[in-house]
Amino acid sequence: MIGNEKYGGPAFPQTIEFADKSAIIQPGMTLRDWFAGKALEGMLSGESGFHLVPPNAAELAFEYADAMLKERAK
Repeated sequence: MIGNEKYGGPAFPQTIEFADKSAIIQPGMTLRDWFAGKALEGMLSGESGFHLVPPNAAELAFEYADAMLKERAK
């Protein structure tokens, strides 16, 4: 799922290298998740945020994230 273009790929990938020269890649969250979190943060920062029902706010946040990904792909 992390590499899937629908989700924008990884937002904050990291490669962790060890002393024995081995490494692991931590993909981090998807760009879609990051966009949704930022949208949710904005929605909850205003007075109207107090009236948002969590499931509705989460759905709306991902709608904003999907719109961002669509615009980004142009």
